[in-house]
Amino acid sequence: MLFKKKRLAVAITVYWILLGYIVSGLVWWFIALETQNQQMAALKVRQMKMDTPDYITRYDAIFTEENKKTAQYIGEGSTFLLSFLLGAGFVYREVRRQIRLQQQQQNFMMALTHELKTPIAVTKLNLETLRKHKLDEQRQQKMIRAALQETDRLDVLANNILIASQLEGVGYVQSKESLDLSGLVEASMQDFRHRFPDRPWEQHIEPGCTILGDVILLQLLVSNLVENALKYSPREGAIDVKLEHKGRHVLLSVKDQGPGIPDDEKKRIFGKFYRMGQEATRRTKGTGLGLYLCLKIAQDHKATLKVADNSPVGSIFTVIFKTR
Repeated sequence: MLFKKKRLAVAITVYWILLGYIVSGLVWWFIALETQNQQMAALKVRQMKMDTPDYITRYDAIFTEENKKTAQYIGEGSTFLLSFLLGAGFVYREVRRQIRLQQQQQNFMMALTHELKTPIAVTKLNLETLRKHKLDEQRQQKMIRAALQETDRLDVLANNILIASQLEGVGYVQSKESLDLSGLVEASMQDFRHRFPDRPWEQHIEPGCTILGDVILLQLLVSNLVENALKYSPREGAIDVKLEHKGRHVLLSVKDQGPGIPDDEKKRIFGKFYRMGQEATRRTKGTGLGLYLCLKIAQDHKATLKVADNSPVGSIFTVIFKTR
């Protein structure tokens, strides 16, 4: 990794050196042409005889031609320089974007490895403990519940990766149908309450919220938003899920009591593979696909996904669906 960073630093340094060399060469070219232009005009003036009848006319014509050539050099040079700088800027931006995407993909692979190993290890340990030891009923249920939670994590992870791949490759055929979003959110919340009985939950689900959409994608949208709130909220922090009608819109909001999101990160968190902080020191689980999928699913349903600050702490993710 250190070797790659050094190579990247060298490549960027060479890029800027070459760019500076080309720009300085262009400036030198303009100075040389303009100097030659002035010298040619001065030479023509020296060759003229002052006693000729059309001296003034020819004198004016020489400097008019000089000014035209100067304007020509400035125009051509400026056009070339502007085109070159725009092209260089575009190339630099695209290279930086590709480098950033590659780094995010590397971080994704690191996170994915961790996300796969942890639930597998926990589930295997719990099953081996249940097989080798005779535990009381309470401890058995606790270990079984923990194993099921880790299995659910694997299921969500697999769904996120699969659907992200299908949505990008146009491999997923969406079925837009009229569905009861209130019932879908209620069922999802019941599942979360069952999986996380120790977490405090608050919900305000208005009945009769009907929209046009894909059941599987909307289930994934709700699941990812709640999972995201769980990851960043303290264990004693309540997760508040609200669904309501507002005019011609249906609003789904998920509030958490986590550390919140800085303003400069609010737009970046929906990027593919993007996660806040450094991968080596990050403690929260995830792969950087959850919020990316939420945004894409919302957009595919002609909805808007927004994030705002929760008071006094935390974040509020709101999806605004059109009902008509």
